[in-house]
Amino acid sequence: MELFQYWNEVRGDRDLPRRDEIQPADIRSLLPNIFILQAQADGGIHFRLAGTHICGLFGDELRHRQFSALWLGGQQEEAAGIAGEVVKRCTPMLLAASGATATGDRLDVEVLLTPLASPDGTGDRILGALSPLSRPIWLHMKPLQHLVLDSRCAAFPASERSTAGLTASRIDACDRPFRMTQHLRVFEGGRRN
Repeated sequence: MELFQYWNEVRGDRDLPRRDEIQPADIRSLLPNIFILQAQADGGIHFRLAGTHICGLFGDELRHRQFSALWLGGQQEEAAGIAGEVVKRCTPMLLAASGATATGDRLDVEVLLTPLASPDGTGDRILGALSPLSRPIWLHMKPLQHLVLDSRCAAFPASERSTAGLTASRIDACDRPFRMTQHLRVFEGGRRN
């Protein structure tokens, strides 16, 4: 949420901010969980950089790797499509996913994708964050093998949200049902067997 709010402030009235407007010092505490992706001429979307916590989660440097390579084989095309949609439509996305280790341990994560422009104004980058939703004892000791997409939801600027909740059209934008309780979005869930 903190990264989304920062991105929203920097962009102002525009669809997206430029990369050179993002000041790392302003989001210092978030840097270990932040990444930047860039669309390539071949159509792929690659990591330009990834924070230390993200690289630690996967036990490897992610720079120059394709974003889709982080996802389970059958979801790689969908993940690439989502990232491409963020770039093309200048629409932020929030993904709910789970990571899996080689020994079957699971870790729920959120992945935020916000569009960015290169210094010349071309929308070809993504500023993102990958954040674990818990801190199991094995975290950073067992690398994640892949991510599995659970749901995605278009993220909207705070100015477009009413204090009473989201409009029906915005609720329809999410793949997973939720209800509003005051200012919180509560996703229906439960234990998965």
